[in-house]
Amino acid sequence: MTNFQNLARLGWTPFFQQQLTLEEWSNAGPARVLSVHRSCISVQSEAGSYSLALTPAMDALTVGDWILMDSQQRYIRLLERQSCFRRKAPGTHMEWQLISANVDTAFILCSLNEDFNLSRLERYLALVNSSSAQAVILLTKSDQVESADQTLDAVRQLDTSLDVLALNAQAPECAERLSPWLTEGQTVVLLGSSGVGKSTLTNTLMKAQHQRTGRIREDDGKGRHTTTHRTLVTLPSGGLLLDTPGMRELQLGGCDTGISAAFSDIELLATQCRFSDCQHNQEPECAVHRAIASGALTQRRLNNYLKLNRENAFNTSTMAQRRAKEKSFGKMVKQTVKDKARFKDR
Repeated sequence: MTNFQNLARLGWTPFFQQQLTLEEWSNAGPARVLSVHRSCISVQSEAGSYSLALTPAMDALTVGDWILMDSQQRYIRLLERQSCFRRKAPGTHMEWQLISANVDTAFILCSLNEDFNLSRLERYLALVNSSSAQAVILLTKSDQVESADQTLDAVRQLDTSLDVLALNAQAPECAERLSPWLTEGQTVVLLGSSGVGKSTLTNTLMKAQHQRTGRIREDDGKGRHTTTHRTLVTLPSGGLLLDTPGMRELQLGGCDTGISAAFSDIELLATQCRFSDCQHNQEPECAVHRAIASGALTQRRLNNYLKLNRENAFNTSTMAQRRAKEKSFGKMVKQTVKDKARFKDR
């Protein structure tokens, strides 16, 4: 029988334990997914580390998932996720791409150089807010600017409840500053574009050269991909860290609540507009435009809010239509098989 208390260091909580049946308590063992590859996954259980071959019968898995295995280390099922990060797959593919699961905190990294972008931060905040994880903003490369105060103020204005820190990802004191979110059993994911210092921060927190790092381009301050896959690692503090490849394309879908939370100021203003269906364009007595005229709100923030809502609505509806078509096609195939079997018996 599994000693569930020993799994707490891997992030096991009562949320997962209450999903087990009486039979599973006795005959199954939980394991956490550490990495996902093309043909297999790496997992960690109380008994040790294992590699499981991926099969068509298995659920779509991502790093951070909890699964159940039998005594022969064979896959049984996926446990319900406490939080989940997903995005629309890059390119023209209309399908979801899982990023990570069961994360407690998301460190959103943005560098304090010419690549700093408030609109991009809002996009990441919408993603994190829709995942049930806590967002923390880390402004990296603080050693490359004279003062970060103005930028810190600009980010804090997005949401006064946000934790926002400016830091040098190479500095050893990073571990102490981030320690409140890196206690034993707590899972943190690093999100951000290429070149913002995710791999550098991982190495600093690991106190080892765990991830390869690269230089940013001097002409625009943007970085190159150095992390090529997602892996969950245990830090010296006992916390669990997931570094992710830089995402140049982060299209939102199914993020209605996340966008509402990231732009709660605009949504509150919208309740004061004359018309309940105000589009905040040219309508009379628009409270949102009054706020822009008074300087309480920027046109940039409104434009990004409208843009993310349009993108989210399009991707969400397109995904729903695709699922409906796939479901309809599946029913047709099953009916065809039944008809063939019936006619064959005649």
